[in-house]
Amino acid sequence: MANLTDYFERNSYKPKYFLGDRVYGHWNKIPFVGKVGVDTIITADHRPQVSIILDLPLQHNGKYYNVIIVAHKDIKLLKNLDLEQEKSRSK
Repeated sequence: MANLTDYFERNSYKPKYFLGDRVYGHWNKIPFVGKVGVDTIITADHRPQVSIILDLPLQHNGKYYNVIIVAHKDIKLLKNLDLEQEKSRSK
């Protein structure tokens, strides 16, 4: 009989985004930039959800949001910007 670690390694959800990954996208037609808090699936009936901790708060319908929950299709991974490389090109 396998131990619980092996069982959960085989059968649990494997996240696409990890804690702290920088992402961007649109939420209710509002563009945002932030970092991933949690990439999880609540139940087998639902699709995976990603909680995003926003860089700047969003206002929607009179409310301000610092954390939003979106689907994978609504976000993209933000590539690292190497500022030192840009400086060397401009010289």
